[in-house]
Amino acid sequence: MEEIKTISASEVEQSLDQGKQLLLIDVREDFEVANGMIPGAMHIRMNEIPSSLEKLEEDKEYIIVCAAGVRSEMVCRYLLENGFKAINMEGGMYSWSGEIEIKL
Repeated sequence: MEEIKTISASEVEQSLDQGKQLLLIDVREDFEVANGMIPGAMHIRMNEIPSSLEKLEEDKEYIIVCAAGVRSEMVCRYLLENGFKAINMEGGMYSWSGEIEIKL
């Protein structure tokens, strides 16, 4: 089993502040993202990931975000098993101190 790569919320924030283009997928539920998500993140609920694989590209690396880092780790494992590259954001949104955007 492939080891799941991780990245800290502060590393993600620093990369975004430096203008790096990151592919972030927020896998939380609608009521959770209603309180805000990382600017530029895609919202695909965890249970919709299997039916959304066609939206993803196998040669790109995705950073997966949830509330605390547990669901995102499960999604990373699933994506890796299906040929995608994924990194788990440790601590999830509970660790995020950067900017957030509210999508209505």
